[in-house]
Amino acid sequence: MGGSAHFSFVKPISGNDGWLEATLAALGYELVDLEMSRGGLVRVFIDKPGGITVEDCAAVSNHLTRVFAVEEFGYERLEVSSPGLDRPLKRLEDFTRFAGRDASVRLKLPRDGRRRLEGRVVGVEEGKVLIEVEGKRWSVAMTEIDRARLVPDV
Repeated sequence: MGGSAHFSFVKPISGNDGWLEATLAALGYELVDLEMSRGGLVRVFIDKPGGITVEDCAAVSNHLTRVFAVEEFGYERLEVSSPGLDRPLKRLEDFTRFAGRDASVRLKLPRDGRRRLEGRVVGVEEGKVLIEVEGKRWSVAMTEIDRARLVPDV
């Protein structure tokens, strides 16, 4: 079954991003990703200019615990984390922000015999992601992307 156990266990929470994004923005953080497992685990990935510290994660966790109680948002456990070196790219703005960096993009359906594109993010043009792979420039709509992540600079 070529899928990762992580993705069969965890699913993105849809419909909750808006209020959570606004809550985090008011605290000075960006919501990078939000996931929830069947067992009630909620994972919130945050970022800010200059990066995330352990103290940031603790502060956001404490704040969200109170917000979730007020909103009657059911969960068993909350984890707040930085997006990591292999940060997910979820929005067109992410591809603009990380132009010039290497990324790995998995397409929902194969295109020209490829389902995975790994190369340099060029940016965004006419609402499509531009990525250069082995000297060829690809233009990919966000609706065609299954997932995308930065390739760590190590």
